[in-house]
Amino acid sequence: MPNTVTNIQINPHRLGVTFADGVGYIRVYSATASWLQLCILDPSNPRNVIKYIDLTKGEYDIWEASTPELKVGVKYALKADGPSAPRNAFNPSLLLIDPYAKAVERLSAREYYCVAISEEFDWQGVEKPRVPLDQTIIYEAHARGLTRGNPALSDDIRGTYAALGHPDTIQHLLKIGVTSVELLPVQMFISEPRLMNMGLFNYWGYNTINFFSAHPRYASGKMREKGPEFIINELKTAIRELHRAGIEVILDVVYNHTAEGGGGGLTYSYRGLDNSSYYRLDDKGWYQDTTGCGNSLNFANPHVVDLTMDSLRYWTEVMQIDGFRFDLAATLARDESNTFNPNHPLLNAMQSDPIVSQAKLIVEPWDVGLGGWQTGNFPDRFSEWNDRYRDSVRKFWLTDLANARNSGKYWNGVGDLATRLAGSGDIVGGTQGPLGTVNFVTAHDGFTLKDLVSYNVKHNQVNGESNRDGTNNNYSFNFGVEGDTADPGIRAMRRKSARNLLGTLLFSAGIPMVTAGDERGKSQLGNNNAYCQDSNLSWVNWDLSRAQQDVEATFSYLTRLRKDNPTLRPNNFGSFERIDVGLDRIRWFNSNGQMMTGEDWQNSETRTVMRFSQNIGIDGATNETLLVVHGAETELIVQLPKELGVETYELLWNSAWELPPTEITEIAGESELIMSGASMALLRVKGQSIAG
Repeated sequence: MPNTVTNIQINPHRLGVTFADGVGYIRVYSATASWLQLCILDPSNPRNVIKYIDLTKGEYDIWEASTPELKVGVKYALKADGPSAPRNAFNPSLLLIDPYAKAVERLSAREYYCVAISEEFDWQGVEKPRVPLDQTIIYEAHARGLTRGNPALSDDIRGTYAALGHPDTIQHLLKIGVTSVELLPVQMFISEPRLMNMGLFNYWGYNTINFFSAHPRYASGKMREKGPEFIINELKTAIRELHRAGIEVILDVVYNHTAEGGGGGLTYSYRGLDNSSYYRLDDKGWYQDTTGCGNSLNFANPHVVDLTMDSLRYWTEVMQIDGFRFDLAATLARDESNTFNPNHPLLNAMQSDPIVSQAKLIVEPWDVGLGGWQTGNFPDRFSEWNDRYRDSVRKFWLTDLANARNSGKYWNGVGDLATRLAGSGDIVGGTQGPLGTVNFVTAHDGFTLKDLVSYNVKHNQVNGESNRDGTNNNYSFNFGVEGDTADPGIRAMRRKSARNLLGTLLFSAGIPMVTAGDERGKSQLGNNNAYCQDSNLSWVNWDLSRAQQDVEATFSYLTRLRKDNPTLRPNNFGSFERIDVGLDRIRWFNSNGQMMTGEDWQNSETRTVMRFSQNIGIDGATNETLLVVHGAETELIVQLPKELGVETYELLWNSAWELPPTEITEIAGESELIMSGASMALLRVKGQSIAG
């Protein structure tokens, strides 16, 4: 029978390796093993065990041993044996990874060992930036792919932790105006045997084998030669230097499954220590997989909850990480009956823990199990990846235009888009307000921004699965030609559409997330699942064409507009009637400058809407903006709302512009504005008075 989850802290001592008074201690959890051994390995040949030390089982199914031979720098592993049963998978011949190891080294594709390390590091007094949620702009990046193609960096550090914290990388991040780098997995991961048999490997890293150690391949060759402690310190140095520049580091973490896979998978760690406790199994030993990766960790077991919390505390405190994005987070909150529980003890622990609760907590609110789509159902403390936002924005600016060309009808009006612009209150209506939604148009998984406006279908042939992998539901539009084209008209429409998508993202209430490379027009040639492509196809491009430079200039300008105008980043859903400090006033107008009516909202062919937002800061400063969205491919003359009584607007941006303005144009408050087909514009009230 599965264990019952409780909210108590079950481990009275720190698990893994610790040191005190010249003695090393090892503590390991296993409820079903009959014996456990610590194996001290030969420093010159870690395949050889030079000493076996038996562990003794104590309270809470924690096994323990101590020895002066276990010290910093020592290579070690574990061995375990236990009864034969359908739910067990013991193999005493295997050397196993300590689940709490802070450093793991690779001997071969099937052989790994642990290294005991010191956690000391000089942070030089640099503290976490602690960027407020309403000012956060997330930049989702691959720790290797972000810098691997940068020719300005020396060959020995491109694509490494050292490059991540390099001044050239930091200068770029500051230039484009992002506040927080969200790194794809850097916890120790390995590739699936299926990929290795095809000559490929897992580039994204969503296949974790240890939740405490840093992935060694991302360290520079020099540091890898020196040893695991130098690898970790290189990552810490990158984090420190990003913090020094005011940039946060968020980790994409994969606690929902491990790299051991399903029943036919290999044994590296958890399976060999206690298969029946770590993984969710039925009575016959079949894995209950809600992740699509072969196994799911059993979060009905309090020890698995504790393992996750210990890992989060380590990365938050020892590694100084600022936040986490939880992959397939619905699995983390499944209870004894394998049902999603928003009051799950793990979610409760994250919110109440004095260390972890200080971090940004972002969830991917779904998995592939029964009842797996849980967007909007996580506790208020968590911000959620908003797939509804992604789909709504893509439909409005892309597939609706394709529909109109094909059938003469758009099929979707402005109602759903306006809901997304306002912060998706229909989904995340909790105490965090619109900051409960992480808005994105693209992510690592799917088309890049450029490919979204260049391809109607995926092109994943290089992945070795005959183009079967990756989603078919992209809501993309190629504007007439599949892939690259020399047609200047199509290229211009694509560039404007990309600007529409970026403008919508950065002018929406909520936390915006942009995928690395989209700020400079990166293409993956139509590949929407480049998880196994460690090449120029996936790396961020640094040798930019003029068009790519223009995209980067526009993106940088849009992030500045968001920072400079509080109405574009509200921390509340606002009111139609009143305005106060902490409560914005937001009103919606049609293309005639009149308040939107029920008929306007319900008409699927209404494609133009204006959002007028007003904000009063704590210091009394006012900010008033008018966002004009025109989603039809015909030019339209829009009447600016007369009832507001605005004397003068500043035209800050129009998506029809290839580049940001060099000077700001002023427009009379009750004038008409010519909107080109499928475009958007942002205006700001000139002066400090609250209009209307």
